[in-house]
Amino acid sequence: MGGGRPPAGRDPRYAAGPGGPGGPGRPGVPGADERTQALGMPSGGFRGDAPRDVRGDADGQSTEALQAGGRRRRPAGRGGRGPGGPGGPGGPGGPGGPEGPGGRGPRDPRDFDDFDEDDEKPRRTGWKRFLPSWKILVAAFTVLAVGTFGMIAVAYANTPLPKATQADAVSEGSAIYYNDGKTLIAKVGTPRVIVDDINKVPRHVQDAVIAIENRTFREDSGISIPGMVRSVWMTATGQQLQGASTITQQMARNYYDGLSQEVSIKRKFKEIFVAVKLDQEMPKNQILLTYLNTVNFGRAYGIEAAAMAYFKKHVGQLTPEQGAYLAARIQTPALDADSPQLQSRFKDVVNAMATLDPGRYGKLPGTAKFPKTVKQGNTNELGGLKGYMVVQVLQELKTRMNLPPDQVRSGGYKIISTFDKRLMQAARKAVIGTTNALPKEIHAGLAAVEPKTGRVLAFYGGEDFTKDNWNEPFDSYKQAASAFKPYVLAAWLDAGYSLNSFVPGNKTVPEELPGTKPIGNSHNVGSAINVTTATADSVNTAFASMAYKLDLDNGTVGELSAVKQIAEEAGLGKQRMEDDVKAHKYAFSIGSALVTPVEQAAGYSIFANEGKHTDYHVVKEVRKDKEVVIAERRDEKQVITPEAAADSVAAMEEVLKSGTARGKGIGRPAAGKTGTNNDNKEAWFVGFTPQISTAVGMYREQCVTKTGKIVDPINANCPETPGGKKSKKYGPNNRYSQGREISLGSGIEGATYPTTIWRNFMMEALAGKPVEQFPPKAGLGTPENIVPSPTPSPSPTPDDAGFPTDFPTDFPDDGGCYDGGPGCDSGDGLGDDQDTGGQDGGPGGDDVPLNINQAPAALPTDSGNGRSGGRGGA
Repeated sequence: MGGGRPPAGRDPRYAAGPGGPGGPGRPGVPGADERTQALGMPSGGFRGDAPRDVRGDADGQSTEALQAGGRRRRPAGRGGRGPGGPGGPGGPGGPGGPEGPGGRGPRDPRDFDDFDEDDEKPRRTGWKRFLPSWKILVAAFTVLAVGTFGMIAVAYANTPLPKATQADAVSEGSAIYYNDGKTLIAKVGTPRVIVDDINKVPRHVQDAVIAIENRTFREDSGISIPGMVRSVWMTATGQQLQGASTITQQMARNYYDGLSQEVSIKRKFKEIFVAVKLDQEMPKNQILLTYLNTVNFGRAYGIEAAAMAYFKKHVGQLTPEQGAYLAARIQTPALDADSPQLQSRFKDVVNAMATLDPGRYGKLPGTAKFPKTVKQGNTNELGGLKGYMVVQVLQELKTRMNLPPDQVRSGGYKIISTFDKRLMQAARKAVIGTTNALPKEIHAGLAAVEPKTGRVLAFYGGEDFTKDNWNEPFDSYKQAASAFKPYVLAAWLDAGYSLNSFVPGNKTVPEELPGTKPIGNSHNVGSAINVTTATADSVNTAFASMAYKLDLDNGTVGELSAVKQIAEEAGLGKQRMEDDVKAHKYAFSIGSALVTPVEQAAGYSIFANEGKHTDYHVVKEVRKDKEVVIAERRDEKQVITPEAAADSVAAMEEVLKSGTARGKGIGRPAAGKTGTNNDNKEAWFVGFTPQISTAVGMYREQCVTKTGKIVDPINANCPETPGGKKSKKYGPNNRYSQGREISLGSGIEGATYPTTIWRNFMMEALAGKPVEQFPPKAGLGTPENIVPSPTPSPSPTPDDAGFPTDFPTDFPDDGGCYDGGPGCDSGDGLGDDQDTGGQDGGPGGDDVPLNINQAPAALPTDSGNGRSGGRGGA
């Protein structure tokens, strides 16, 4: 055949050679001319009657198909195809045997393709045949484990250690103090104090927390495997989040941003990864300290604030029992201070401490007693008087220092206010003690300012901020009335005119002032008076004419530019002053503009402080970690000359000596000005010494229902609902009553109750203080007589148009000698009339009956910008 094409159907790879009976061929393969024998059958043909599938092969020979079903089974003799006997077909040396003709020769590797373990074992039947081999299970578990741990490793590697902290975790409440920097007014915001060194926390306090929260804390890797498994399982099954986390895990969850409190497997694994990394990168003591600064203990956050809240001690002063008490609160912060459940938890902590370190705490379970805690004070930071102070401080920090309230409540600042505790109490005593017999409809506010610094030393705004949040001296804008006239006086003197100038008495000059209703007085003062007398007796016509003369000089008729400029530079609201000039023209000079008591107290500092003014403020400084981060704002400005200020003081001293407030002196140099509005709607006294400038303002607000019924106020406010009780009909959007301002009554003028309140406060505020003198009268300037010198006989006809003067009109005739007047007063400011029946109760008394029980006359209801919100005309 050599080199020729192989016969069809024969694989050319099988070369001819010695073989089986058919002739030359591959060992073990039938010759080309032989019929192919079916596998597993002896040679010699088919069995006669067994059905078979027969097909023709490529050589035209018929080939028996493999029987379907199951694998081929080799007979017991593996060497050949026939019986396995020696020399027999398939046996050694026999046909088809390894050594016989037609045999395979050495074992062919393809024989192993037919090998099956089942050849050696009985085949499994029934349900066992569905079970996988143990080898398969091992392989599957190995793949699963490797995959799982691989995914965990990748997740761990991709979980960064958080750097940002939760705002709430580091928020630290701020404390507001009186001006001594030591006496606390109130704490605001989160009650937490950050401890910066673990050594400040006693070992027994640390051990108490570790014993009950995470006994293995100092040795573990940041996680607890048993606790972790339990926690993950409970979370996966939808049950409540478990408290099995370690201290490190709790710290990570509560301190770092990005680890929420959500109940999920993802969050739990992330927390675990972060805890492990923290344990590797952060010292144990730092983890513990951060944890102790973060924990909620109920009354406070953090171990230091909690120690103060429950025991009035710093954390370094706590006993082992007190440390165990605080540790017991960690998982139960909401419990009452001595609840049975907390007491049981306390015992658990003590026992855990003994287990943790028997040498230190082994005897503690037998000796420890549940500690007594201090009574929790008023947790309302705005309750009582302190609310008025807190709100003013927060408002000033926001508007003047760009420190918003939320930042104050979380920033851990020490804020030192300008308030003097003793003077705050004196202010309350002066107002309440003087007005307690008056109708509840009458409101009074007091503010005291230090002239040289602008610091608000004291004020009285109300009794309880939580019930009445209206702060009278800061919130009540009322017409200044005659208490505004000193600004006209200051402008007059600063322009170079003297106190000796003669100004109009009974009529203004000109008689018709541009854009202004006629202005007159409530009593006859004569045609011409000097400026000192006009100030002492509060003469309207004189001051309106002085303001006009200044405008005439400046070419600003109708603008009141000189007076307005001084008022604004003295701290009165610029926009309000401008608006009032436009609306009321020369009535502005006698007090039509709206002001507050605190503005007036600070405004008069230009007289008490040699012409200089500093805006009033309530914050001295703000500290953070003992460092001053915001300093006091004290921008001083020279408003008028020192000489103009000195002569203004000389004229205003006469108010207390011989004028409208005579007999109300305080036994030392003092000056001031009364003010009473039309129909006695507002009454004022603003007075000062070199040390303190104090303003008192009063008004009356009546509560009226829609049907016209008059009802009593509740906590100084007109009730929203009948009797202040719950109502379906009435509420904030449909008030049961509204306030309207009415007359204070004929017995309440600037010279009466406001002056008495001022005097009572000043006497107590200055008690024990050195007596300071005002600068001497300068006596400078040129007399400018708007009218000729006065004639001996004044006009007998009074004119009560415009604002009234503050001179009391119901004095009895005592022969022309008024208490404290020029003919009776020794000049000591106390008055010489020793009658004890006077109303003010001070030395010398005041023989003027006040008639405070007289019913007020029916008056128009328009009001200034007080609680009712309306605004009255001039």
